[in-house]
Amino acid sequence: MRLIYLLPLVFIFISACQPTTKSDFTHEVTSGSKPWTHTNFDAAADKFTFAIFSDLTGGERDRIFEVAVAQINLLRPEFVMNVGDLIEGANNETEWNEQWDSFDARAERAIAPVFYTGGNHDLTGVLAQEIWEERLGARYYHFIYKDVLFLVLDTEDHTADRMAEIEQIRNDAMRVIDTAGWEAFPQTDYYSLPERSTGNLGAAQIDYFLQVIQENAAVRHVFLFMHKPIWEREGNEQFGQIEEALAGREYTVFHGHTHVYKHTERNGHDYINLATTGGVQLPEEGRSMDQVVLVTVDEEVSIANVLMEGILDKTGHVPLDGDTLVFEQEVAE
Repeated sequence: MRLIYLLPLVFIFISACQPTTKSDFTHEVTSGSKPWTHTNFDAAADKFTFAIFSDLTGGERDRIFEVAVAQINLLRPEFVMNVGDLIEGANNETEWNEQWDSFDARAERAIAPVFYTGGNHDLTGVLAQEIWEERLGARYYHFIYKDVLFLVLDTEDHTADRMAEIEQIRNDAMRVIDTAGWEAFPQTDYYSLPERSTGNLGAAQIDYFLQVIQENAAVRHVFLFMHKPIWEREGNEQFGQIEEALAGREYTVFHGHTHVYKHTERNGHDYINLATTGGVQLPEEGRSMDQVVLVTVDEEVSIANVLMEGILDKTGHVPLDGDTLVFEQEVAE
């Protein structure tokens, strides 16, 4: 008797679980020819889009990042990545936390989740790394989204002793800059420091990513995010191990640090150096503009560089009254 009562409920449950047969696209055009090209909609179930923003530092320019977040919200990616240098850096814990509070408050205005990558401004010094770990946790990590592997590297992964040395050399350079301006930067010891240009990967981090790559051999694509172009390090023993592990795989690399846009093909793969999203611009070094990047993953990867000056809201203006902002400085004559 109880079974008889339960049968209608089972039928209702099974019916509710059946996929709908109604098409997303319907029309009432009855002519043989149709006023459209085809109905193969670019809407695969495993397709997704994410955004990337770049450096804010070297003297963050007012309001640019806030506008970028509002523009990313208009573009509606599923999530947001970056390539580090999110804050300027400081000399004491209070200033460090104030800068992070300011950045976090602005980043949290994004509709989509924002995944952080550390840069040299964010992570130079023992105190800087302690504050990162207290506020944000891991300095390097990975995640998988729709069968795509994301690797976020820490290119400031030095030993404690070497980090202390680098921090002192950098602090000396910052004092020179405070007095003489950025024009004096090339004369400082920090400017010529190898780690300043290419960074470093510790052995534990390399082992971590080698294991992650091995354990996720079947993913359809791998994206790598880091601040500095670690493969330019003399000898390239560090990142070379990761590149070797990725041999034969589909992968793309994004980084920042130089504030100049550059696309390089390396080992048959795209290595993309983003410019700025509010950081100091260096037009004399190359294309230095405020941008966001939209990456769409489907059967192939599509990468679109979007200039901030061209992302307008429905009124035809840059969001947050940003029409007067300068997003790309011209080379001084």
